[in-house]
Amino acid sequence: MEATTPGIEASAVVSTEGLPIASAMPQEVDDAVVAAMASAILSVSEKVSNELVRGKLQQVLLQGDLGYVIIKGAGESALLTVLARSNANLGLILMVLKRVSEEVKRLLEEE
Repeated sequence: MEATTPGIEASAVVSTEGLPIASAMPQEVDDAVVAAMASAILSVSEKVSNELVRGKLQQVLLQGDLGYVIIKGAGESALLTVLARSNANLGLILMVLKRVSEEVKRLLEEE
């Protein structure tokens, strides 16, 4: 995704149990830590969405001074985590994430 979508700096596919599956994160980032944090954030966010009657969670978007972290489910067993620049086109990135998450879901279901 980094090569084809402007604004995306890094990405990872992780299991809902918090284990890395595939990663294109910078070397200084620990894939196992990213996987564990993304899984925990998504789990808590799903509980918040349910408790506040917001329906099924679509994605989690964290915004910091230097950019975004976006976490999106990819089927029952995986999720995508993306790092994006602060000036990224979020509409484009969310559209790409929807397509990629469906593809990851399909690939993992074939296994």
